[in-house]
Amino acid sequence: MAQNSLIYKVELSVSDMDRHYYETHKLTVAKHPSETDERLMVRLLAFALNAHEHLEMTKGLSTDDEPDIWQKSLSDEIDVWVALGLPSEKIIRQSCNKSARVVIYPYGGKTAEVWWDKVRSGTARFDKLEVVNLAEHDTAALAKLANRAMKLGVHIQDGDVMVSVDDSVVYLTPRTWKDAG
Repeated sequence: MAQNSLIYKVELSVSDMDRHYYETHKLTVAKHPSETDERLMVRLLAFALNAHEHLEMTKGLSTDDEPDIWQKSLSDEIDVWVALGLPSEKIIRQSCNKSARVVIYPYGGKTAEVWWDKVRSGTARFDKLEVVNLAEHDTAALAKLANRAMKLGVHIQDGDVMVSVDDSVVYLTPRTWKDAG
């Protein structure tokens, strides 16, 4: 029998001083049976880093042709495509062809570095592609904050990020490996 997704209720308060975006999002997030707490929290962090009134979680792991998060225009075109992990160069190319802006958040320490060394030269031509690495110790600390009903605060200033749940706080600095041109 197939395992069901777990439902997480998240109140995500974003204070992004770099983009002057201050909003609270009430999210119902389905955690796929194969998804780890680390990946779930990276997904929520990626949502906060790209927060916008039209940004949405997608079906994610359960579909191959959708990103983890996207922002669509009123005419249903994809403005922002946000993917997590280590996509192939082919997937990156397809994503860049479908969207005005693509942001990839690799994580996993040395594995992410090896992936980037492999795809870097092949992705240099994609002006709309941004790659932002999350350090392994940071994402491991985020995973410890996960619970099924969260009030998650994300504060962003000068590229530094503070994530808080209850009395626990994680500080991290996402590292840009490739900036959109």
